[in-house]
Amino acid sequence: MNIIIANWKMNLRPAEVAEISKSLARSEILWQNFDKEVAVCPSFEAIAVAKEALIGSKIKLGAQDCFWEDKGAYTGEVSPAILKELGCDYVIVGHSERRRELGESNKDVNRKVAAVWRAGLIPVVCVGETFEERREGKKDFVIMNQVAKALEDLAWPSGGGLIIAYEPVWVIGSGQAVEPAEAEHAAMVIRQVLLDHFSIEQARSVQVIYGGSVNVENVVDFTGTTAIDGILVGNASLKSDNFIELIKKV
Repeated sequence: MNIIIANWKMNLRPAEVAEISKSLARSEILWQNFDKEVAVCPSFEAIAVAKEALIGSKIKLGAQDCFWEDKGAYTGEVSPAILKELGCDYVIVGHSERRRELGESNKDVNRKVAAVWRAGLIPVVCVGETFEERREGKKDFVIMNQVAKALEDLAWPSGGGLIIAYEPVWVIGSGQAVEPAEAEHAAMVIRQVLLDHFSIEQARSVQVIYGGSVNVENVVDFTGTTAIDGILVGNASLKSDNFIELIKKV
């Protein structure tokens, strides 16, 4: 268990981001000997606010998305190079909400991974099946295909990192997580695909994490598995006391 990433989505105003970030920074004394990494991903307009509130803290900063070009006439998009300049270390790519609501394709995800690497950031690539795909027995194929397409024709960058987040679409925001054994199986499926794309050393360095209705009650179930390296937390990270309790449980 190496990393805990909070995805705040479009839930918090900048003032709320500042408040939660300050609470997290102050609470670090509660887990002084904690050898895991904690990162928060606010919405774009609150990244600078979070950075200011986390000064002096070990908590890392991430973004929820980016565009696949560093600059240009792309109204409304956000450059990974700018995210790097703002102090981000991570960028979430291919979240199911973007795939579903905004029509983001596997090709889009692939271009974004390339851009994130080019900017010297670490992509957090989200993959996962819908309920219909699960019911039809296509879960493993869907996961393998999404991972393969995200990494297609991409070379591992010097000094680069990669995180793959297994997030079954049908449990996100539902309050119902999958069984830890199922998440562990998905992680092993992902690792098999990684071996098809990278060297053994590179594939082993990839962190495979789980996201999907992770909360204070079930987090220990996932942190105790051998194949899962971390968690991506949504609703359970929106209140500082709750998120701090989750971190302490880990």
